Amino acid sequence: MDLPTQIRVLIVSLTAPFILYTINRVSLLQDSQILLAIGITVLTTVLLLAKLHVKRIPTADPLFYVFAVFSFTSVVGITNTLQQDGYIKGFMDFYVSKAEPYLSSAHCIMMGYWDGVVHYGLLLLMLHLMSTGKSFRSLALVWAGSIVANQIILIVGILVGKYGKNLQSALWRNAPFLVLSIWAAAKLLNRPRELSIIPADKVEAQQKKGLLSRPVDLLLTLALLGSVIFTVFRGLVVLECSLDWCFSYIYQYEPYMKDNVGFPKVTMLLFLFYALPLLTACVYGLLTPGCIWMLDWTLVIAGAMAQTQWTHIGASVHSRTPFTYRVPKDEWRLVMTLNLLYAVVPVLLAVRCYVDQAFFMKNVPLGQTSNGKKMK
Repeated sequence: MDLPTQIRVLIVSLTAPFILYTINRVSLLQDSQILLAIGITVLTTVLLLAKLHVKRIPTADPLFYVFAVFSFTSVVGITNTLQQDGYIKGFMDFYVSKAEPYLSSAHCIMMGYWDGVVHYGLLLLMLHLMSTGKSFRSLALVWAGSIVANQIILIVGILVGKYGKNLQSALWRNAPFLVLSIWAAAKLLNRPRELSIIPADKVEAQQKKGLLSRPVDLLLTLALLGSVIFTVFRGLVVLECSLDWCFSYIYQYEPYMKDNVGFPKVTMLLFLFYALPLLTACVYGLLTPGCIWMLDWTLVIAGAMAQTQWTHIGASVHSRTPFTYRVPKDEWRLVMTLNLLYAVVPVLLAVRCYVDQAFFMKNVPLGQTSNGKKMK
């Protein structure tokens, strides 16, 4: 029986818990160098199985291999998370204690939920679309933004936080995945985008409208400006700005940003140095017609912000975070509201750009109809 591509990858990825359980039970395998060799062997096997599958496909997409590998690691992530939260046991004890102790942190636990649900679901869906010849580029850009932000915060957070003594482990085990995810993102951005074919008169009419004539865009612009201010403020907070507002915020509202695990500080700095310019550029894109790059980069930003905010919010209230660093009960509602809005705004912007593309389109020849799609 010829199984669909996504089912084949699903079966291979679900071997991860059995491999982890075996390592945890067999004492001969419990050595750091042996663990590294097993990891390389397992990932090589996943790639070989993927290669065997695509031999039957003359024009196999190289991203298939990337999605297959990350599907496997997503299952590893959710297995660790379920054990750390007490839902299962006997899978990750030795590995976490000797190989990657930072996986027991609240940040990595919340990261594992995202890996096992959102990333895994996106990967299987993209593999299905790939196997049926349908476009998966938009979904893949959301995944790419999410996974790149995930890997950057993980690696840099390990290096600057209390797990810095595991420098070699962090680089050997995670840097290749960062390189792979950046390569995949670059590959996707260089591919032709799928655009709706919109009549030239409609494009012209939309692009003649000012911001006040586009109420949705006006609200999104105001929300983005609020996000810019919040980004700068929290960046100053983690940089230990001496202003009273910054001092009060980190002690009374989000003390998690002081946690010496390093992940929350790196998250805020990632927002300050990378998300801030992109959010500002999006404001420009809503004001200036013809910014076709908005159709791609809003998807990347949405994926990155959703993933990082999920992890940050979850870790700030998780039981693995010391009580003194958790969000204070009296300020819980305000802090959660601010953080959820901060995560939702880029997602709403991406949806708006994807659903109605006319304002961001370049001029098209007169006479085109609105039926179908075009590639550009």
